[in-house]
Amino acid sequence: MLTSAVPILPARDLDEAVAFYGRLGFQPTGRHPDYVLLRREAAELHLWLCADRHIAENTACYLRVDDLHALHRELDAADLDRMTAPHAKPWGMAEFEVWDLSGNLLRFGQMPAASSD
Repeated sequence: MLTSAVPILPARDLDEAVAFYGRLGFQPTGRHPDYVLLRREAAELHLWLCADRHIAENTACYLRVDDLHALHRELDAADLDRMTAPHAKPWGMAEFEVWDLSGNLLRFGQMPAASSD
């Protein structure tokens, strides 16, 4: 049975990527010459060394969170270059986006509150 899925994102420079993801609260848990494992709480990301920016600019991952606005405030304090404000989507999710230095899109989303009906 499946227990989790782990996005593997391309990174043009692993040292630069580790520093960037550190600003997002991710810490390295393993490192190899062309591969890094990162974790923040229950979320895990892997990065692989890739010189082709086009690949990263066409790659994304979705991270579900339980308090979107608190996370946005935290990341806003990290002074990221490319981050959107939280916004509601037609499918009921609240989301915001961050782009890493290689061009990968990270979309953070929160499930709508459960109805009390």
